[in-house]
Amino acid sequence: MNTEKLHIIPHQHQIQSEDRAELMGHKGMVIWFVGLSGSGKSTLASELERRLYEQGRHTYILDGDNIRSGLNSDLDFSDQSRVENIRRISEVAKLMADAGLIVLTAFITPFEEERQKVKNLIGAENYFEIFVNCPIEECEKRDVKGLYAKARRGEISNFTGISSPFEEPTNPDLKIPSHKMTVEEGVELILNKLKERL
Repeated sequence: MNTEKLHIIPHQHQIQSEDRAELMGHKGMVIWFVGLSGSGKSTLASELERRLYEQGRHTYILDGDNIRSGLNSDLDFSDQSRVENIRRISEVAKLMADAGLIVLTAFITPFEEERQKVKNLIGAENYFEIFVNCPIEECEKRDVKGLYAKARRGEISNFTGISSPFEEPTNPDLKIPSHKMTVEEGVELILNKLKERL
């Protein structure tokens, strides 16, 4: 046990999350998009943010490439680093939600155990998981970044769906079959489901 951690005592500040929610006009929460590369997570998150912004909601998007080029630039794509990647993101998302923001995250998040840890950390009442369910064949057809082709050639190791597993969410709040509907239809589905949560 790290005894130094025993001396860390969080300060209780005067302004709490309830106060910030009253100021914002809505409570903070985390909307976590899960799915394979190319499934449409970032596209859906971006359009959902636009719609929420139009409603006067305070939002912020965290997505894979942006986080890995900054906060998590020291991590590779091994299973251990992927776990740490998600741990750091969930801690940041929790803080941002506590600040009153609606945080939209777009991360593959391939392991069920890690998704459960995220939910437990953030709190089920503030967490909304969306599984962007798109077959890998369709994701490969899209392959907007050319990543699947590189993974098939062995140029990228530990690539989810090819050389690293993706465990489908067992109990997401919502499934979006992005290969069967438009982005607008997907966002409408999300907004309808979120009505009682926002």
